[in-house]
Amino acid sequence: MTTISSPAAAPERPSILGGLLRLLRICGDALATHWVRREAIKTLRQLDDRTLRDIGISRCHIETAVTGDLDLELVRIR
Repeated sequence: MTTISSPAAAPERPSILGGLLRLLRICGDALATHWVRREAIKTLRQLDDRTLRDIGISRCHIETAVTGDLDLELVRIR
């Protein structure tokens, strides 16, 4: 029986180009997320108070609801 051994592959060092591309991707993702959130906020602000109440948020909580910081269980709209 023949044993085949291969040398362990040396870990690749991250290249400057790879790091730059990763940084550009992260920035692009953050910018796209920002645009989507701003558009959602704009759309919700155009709704009337009754529709917002049906959704379960009040006008003063629109931004925190869009960003996900609002705990809807703690907010009761009457």
